[in-house]
Amino acid sequence: MASTDRSEIQKGVFSKHKQAPNAMSAGDGPDSYIRNSSYQVGRNRRYCKANHQRHNRHKSRRNFNQLEHPNLHCRFRLLDRRQLASYHASHRSGNQTKTRILVIIDSRILRVPQRRYSNDFNTLFGSLPLDRLYHAVGVPGDFHGRLLPRSSLHFVHSSWSLHWLTEVPRAVADRDSPAWNGGRALYTRERKEVCDAYLDQYSRDLNSFLEARAVEMVAGGLMALIVPGEPEFLNPETEYTIHTHLDVLGSCLMDMAKKGIFSEAKVDSFNFPFYFTTLQQMNVILESSQSFSIETMEILNNPGMHTFSDPDTCAAGFRAITGSLLTNHFGRELIMDELFQLFTKKLTVLPFFENTDNDKTIVVLAVLKRKMEY
Repeated sequence: MASTDRSEIQKGVFSKHKQAPNAMSAGDGPDSYIRNSSYQVGRNRRYCKANHQRHNRHKSRRNFNQLEHPNLHCRFRLLDRRQLASYHASHRSGNQTKTRILVIIDSRILRVPQRRYSNDFNTLFGSLPLDRLYHAVGVPGDFHGRLLPRSSLHFVHSSWSLHWLTEVPRAVADRDSPAWNGGRALYTRERKEVCDAYLDQYSRDLNSFLEARAVEMVAGGLMALIVPGEPEFLNPETEYTIHTHLDVLGSCLMDMAKKGIFSEAKVDSFNFPFYFTTLQQMNVILESSQSFSIETMEILNNPGMHTFSDPDTCAAGFRAITGSLLTNHFGRELIMDELFQLFTKKLTVLPFFENTDNDKTIVVLAVLKRKMEY
């Protein structure tokens, strides 16, 4: 990795974006994100499986399992556990290999002793296998801006992160704005001004992310993005997405306000900092990038949807994702157990939640290549 340019730091190149409050519950307790993210894990396994299937179908074509890198004169390979064992055995026996960069998938997770401090960095590093030889580093900061030295990355992977906005669009919290979103906690397609404000914020944030990674990546480097989104068309009477769950959670907040637990104005001023893109919207943004070209882009199948098989499991997942956001805004007035009991009850009575096949949330896989010049 290249050394950090001190002049860049002094000039403030490593910029700080206004970041929405942390939401995922840290640590590894019963309400933590790490214990309630099976939905996302299911999607990522499908991503890994899709790459292997693509390799088997198109062995004669260039694909993501084995990609040439012009600067390194080597190839990226995705390895499963069996292939990794073979690779290590080959090195122990003195055999040489042309593969110089390894991206390991489907790896075994080993339990390690609990760290003294409970936070996301310790949870992440605590889950790293002890029987592997590699270097790992955690860099605090907003990934929408610069985090790493110039031209230091050959491969970047972002999973289930880019739907987070750096901030809620300011117009949706302004009572005098046509985009004011009073009474709801997230945009809806019926409120065009609100939806447009969210899409504009999403576009600016995604472009900031791409610009930062373009500086940090070498020319010809690869980036794989896994981004949750929504289909172009949805029947709200029989189908749902993650967005639908958040709408239900927002209605629970309004119900609690009507009971006098907190004011309705408190709910009016709260909006989730999420945007779930469509494939077409994301394609438009990526196509406009001056720094990256699209190598491949597709919608993955959705095995993760079956992990939210009952209302209690679903409520635990959304509590892990949104808990800190909610307590940061509503404070001690919000009784989390009461909120998610109400959320669970609503999921139980809504008929389309009974069948997980009705979940039409999409996940977009986009593989980008850093342009040689831009």
